[in-house]
Amino acid sequence: MAVNLDPDLLSILVCPKCRSEFRVDDEANELICTNAGCALAYPVRDDIPVLLIDEARDTRAESEPASN
Repeated sequence: MAVNLDPDLLSILVCPKCRSEFRVDDEANELICTNAGCALAYPVRDDIPVLLIDEARDTRAESEPASN
């Protein structure tokens, strides 16, 4: 399901943690912070972005290689 947000709204939304812009992940139905140091993923439910840090998923742990 694709994220259906008004482009004007998307252009003014920023990450509540670090104030960086978002990129849209249609497959996961999330807004992803573009700051690599933050990289939180915020859910979009019923076309409403849930911009609560407590609701965000940390994507950094997924991209870090496993240590041996």
